[in-house]
Order: sequence, then structure tokens, then C-alpha cells
Amino acid sequence: MSASVKSLLSTLTSRGPHRVLRGNLAIAGQPGVVYTPENGLGLPAVAFGHGWLTGVANYRELLQHLASWGFVVAAPDTERGPIPSHLGLATDLLTTLDICTGVRLGDGEISVHPDKLALVGHGMGAGAAVIAAAQRRVAAIAALYPAPTAPSAETLAPDLDIPALVVAGDDVSSVSCNALSLTAAWGGEALLRTVDGASHNGIIEGRRALAALGASKHEAKTSRTTRALLVGYLNYHVLGDKTYKPFADPEAAIPHTQLVDPNAPREEERPKLSVGTLAQLLRK
Repeated sequence: MSASVKSLLSTLTSRGPHRVLRGNLAIAGQPGVVYTPENGLGLPAVAFGHGWLTGVANYRELLQHLASWGFVVAAPDTERGPIPSHLGLATDLLTTLDICTGVRLGDGEISVHPDKLALVGHGMGAGAAVIAAAQRRVAAIAALYPAPTAPSAETLAPDLDIPALVVAGDDVSSVSCNALSLTAAWGGEALLRTVDGASHNGIIEGRRALAALGASKHEAKTSRTTRALLVGYLNYHVLGDKTYKPFADPEAAIPHTQLVDPNAPREEERPKLSVGTLAQLLRK
């Protein structure tokens, strides 16, 4: 493992050099939040889609981290209920990109370059990002711990030739994660990495409705590694900074992660029996 890769990962887990400002997207007609560097013209921008039963407040550290590395990061705060519209969230992501590229942000000292755009999402927000990418070309997409959506992201993926980073946890083969099928279906260059010891909701911060459904707590290590993978990948594909090529290289070994071939044969897991089911079988 290259010492330079270790050093890059360590650097990217820390906040970047930019002071971060926070704004309200609702001023432009879209409920949500925007984080930006203090100033800069022609900056890259990320539209971020949140997961199921969460909102943008549950990703504050992630969004601020991206902004500290020079990205304008905007996240719609919609479709937060138990029966969300994935297509609606995708539409809001596209509206958010239009806002970022169409208006000067801050005190007019911040602008976004129309060719330096990325779509990023977590869980259902990852699927919404794919749906949005099918309607508007961006420089890159990142699906963090993706979950199934309607319409299915896998049905749209074959027509997308933009580079994609897919990040998953140890539960990559579970029914709640479609990382394998999404990566396998991708039409362009797609990279799937799993984060050691991560669960699919580990990057969600603070109090959340998912806790009542038995979801695990926030995983600090998972969040740090995910943030580093994301910034490194976007720096390479959106900004063209070759320093960060290992984060887009399928041959590169990155600490605390594993590269996964989505087409590799896998053993089917045997269904788990509950105590009640086992008792019924024993009575027969």
C-alpha cells in the first residue's frame, strides 16, 4: 500500500482549508440548505440527496466537510416522510443545481461553474441522484450506501456513461442495499468500494426517526472514511486534480476499504430462522 495514499486519506478526513458559510435555499424557492466556501468564482457544486426518514440536518458534518474543500454543496430538504417520492427528490436535486448555477451566492462573491457539477446521495437519495443524472449530465455521481428506489436506478444506469462512485458497508448484499446491482448495471466507469465495519445508515448524524426502527447509531469512523473517499473522487473527476487519482483507480488499495467486483460470483446466504419458526419446524 502506497504511503502517499495513506497520507491523502488522512488529509481528506480532516476539514479542508476553506472557511464555510451556510445559506438557506428557500430564499430561491427551494426548501433546503447550501454550504459554500467563503468566496470563489467558478467553483464546483454538489447537489446532495438525503436518505429515508432523514433531512439535511442529519448530514451537517458531511456537507460542511465538502464545502471546506472548496465545493458549493446544496441539499433540498424535501420528501422526508415515510412514503417519499423518489422522482420528486430527483426533481428537487435538478432544481437545486439550477439555483447553484443560475445565481450568485453569498454576497455575490461566489459562483458555480456549469461544467463542474456532481450529484451525490445517501440511501434513497443515492437513487434519486441517479434519476436526476438521467435527465441532466454532470461530471460525476456518488451513490453512498444506495437503497432501492422507484423508478429503479438500475434500469437507468445502463444509459449513463458518467463516472460513478458507489460506497457500501458490510451489508452490501442485503435487500436494503442495491450497490452491487447498481454498479453492475452502470453504463460508464463505476467503482464500488465497501467501508470496513460500516452499516448503510452509519453516516447519518444526530437524532433521527430511524432510531425508533432499530437503526444503528452514527458511526464516526464510517463517516470519516466516507467523506475522504467522496472528496478524493470528486477532486479527481470534477476538478481534474490528478493528485487524487487513487480514489478513482480500481487498482488502488485504500485503507479501511475493500474494492468489490459486482459481477463476481457470490454464495447465496441461507435464510435466517427465527426462534418461532424453528420451534414450528421441530414440532412437525
